Amino acid sequence: MVNDISYVVCFGEVLWDIFPEGSRAGGAPFNAAYNIHKMGINAKMLSRIGNDELGKKLTDQIKSWGITTDFIQVDEKHPTSTVIAKIDEHNEATYEIINNVAWDYIELLQEHKDLVSNADVFVFGSLSARNPKTKETLLQLLDYAKLKIFDVNFRPPFIDIELVKTLLEKADIVKMNKAEMRQIMMFLGEEYKSEDESAAFIQNHFKINEIILTKGSKGARYFVGNKNYGFNAIPITIADTVGSGDAFLSGFISKRIKNESPEEIMKQAISLGAFITSKSGACPDYEYSEFVAFRNSH
Repeated sequence: MVNDISYVVCFGEVLWDIFPEGSRAGGAPFNAAYNIHKMGINAKMLSRIGNDELGKKLTDQIKSWGITTDFIQVDEKHPTSTVIAKIDEHNEATYEIINNVAWDYIELLQEHKDLVSNADVFVFGSLSARNPKTKETLLQLLDYAKLKIFDVNFRPPFIDIELVKTLLEKADIVKMNKAEMRQIMMFLGEEYKSEDESAAFIQNHFKINEIILTKGSKGARYFVGNKNYGFNAIPITIADTVGSGDAFLSGFISKRIKNESPEEIMKQAISLGAFITSKSGACPDYEYSEFVAFRNSH
């Protein structure tokens, strides 16, 4: 376990995913915070909800999981975020993301500067910066962060090429999937040839030392400087893929924060991604010991 003064800040959207069978707390950075917390690491969510019934329920839910809501602002004008989620016949999720919600208006406070300055890791994505207010807050907070992890999260129609380039320039570590890697190369006016060449190009262009490439059932790769490591996926029965990438990132952070070996870091990442994919939803109820048993058996 990490000592009490170590913590991770996850910045951006916290929301209700509305599924046909009911609502679940979600949002990529919150899913990451949930699973980081489950790994025994202090996770703090920096977001904004509406002053409404959905916001109150979300706060109660987050508190019940033992995660602080001290840095989740309450907005008097804009509603708590909801996302309409649909699961297809391949257990893949698609999302209709409602615009102009509370997390589009995260305000920068002095306490946030202190919070981020003292955090071991600052996690952020591209979706949260779709509107000017939260974008401005994010860009300022990035100047205070020690280790900045950018989780690329392209959600049409909220894809801003210039914003993505800016965030890549500020990141220390970037997580992306294969489609996002291709898209980033296209944004840069470069032809996609291979994973190795694309990763090297992005590393050099943006001066990023570490790139994590997730490939679903084909596993993942970890590019560190001029070295790279390939890892196979763990075969499992899929419940759904909601939040699997966020869980993967949580596993990665839980070992990276301790500066463990690339093999240990990625074993944890792939194991947690698979473990969550074998369960329903991005934030299923589980004990750490249950995850450890899963990890050690694969």
